[in-house]
Amino acid sequence: MIDFVNWDYAGIIGPEDAGHVIKIRGEVNDYRGSPQLSVSRIRRAKNADGWRVEDLVPTAPIDREAVMNEVRALAESIEDEDYRKIALTMLEQKGEAFSIIPAAKSFHHSFVSGLLMHTANMLRTADFLASLYPETVNRSLLLCGTLLHDFAKIEEFNFSELGLVTEYSRPGKLIGHLVMGAENVRRAAEALNLPEEKTLLLCHMILSHHGEPEFGAAVIPRCAEAELLYHIDLIDSRMEIYRESLEGVVPGTFSGKIFALDKDIYRPEEE
Repeated sequence: MIDFVNWDYAGIIGPEDAGHVIKIRGEVNDYRGSPQLSVSRIRRAKNADGWRVEDLVPTAPIDREAVMNEVRALAESIEDEDYRKIALTMLEQKGEAFSIIPAAKSFHHSFVSGLLMHTANMLRTADFLASLYPETVNRSLLLCGTLLHDFAKIEEFNFSELGLVTEYSRPGKLIGHLVMGAENVRRAAEALNLPEEKTLLLCHMILSHHGEPEFGAAVIPRCAEAELLYHIDLIDSRMEIYRESLEGVVPGTFSGKIFALDKDIYRPEEE
């Protein structure tokens, strides 16, 4: 963090530029023992200036292209033709935004490509659990519901030029991503002429994936696949909170209280 001053500011940059990248030119000087940037020129940055998002804001620690390829491969591996069709169709429609946006405003995976990282982790877990409980779990339904469970976050948030969440959108506040997600799935399913039973189960997966009404679920999980989706989502979100929180904790000590976990956590001593 460094302060900067512009003694001859002429109002080039204003409130409408919030969330955008700016380019500045100036000199760094020492002011009362701290560095201060004295700016001589300032304007909104252009693509030709060569800036990269990952150099400016927190970004998922993943290879975006490789992870997207893995997600597509898992979608293509869905055995049931109907579930595979809607998964690939919605991935084709929403894939670009899905690969870039955060998974949340501040709770977990709140960085660029956070939703992709979160969903890919969940798909890997879902694939494993489906193989562990083949007599109970329909792998096709579980993978399809897992892929699509948070797609409506694309509409739930407003985003800055850099891809970070600035605030909840009006539909996000009034409806929320669970209901919007179920509506989106139903529309896509009708266009693809999916059987009503499969459409109903996918909508149920999305509406129940927060587990309990007190956590935002519209309904509680009532099929094995929905139950697993809820727990898979919870596991990955909480493990990401641990990952981010432990980075600032000295081994052998406790963190301060973490709001999202409602407790402090311990970082074991390194061997």
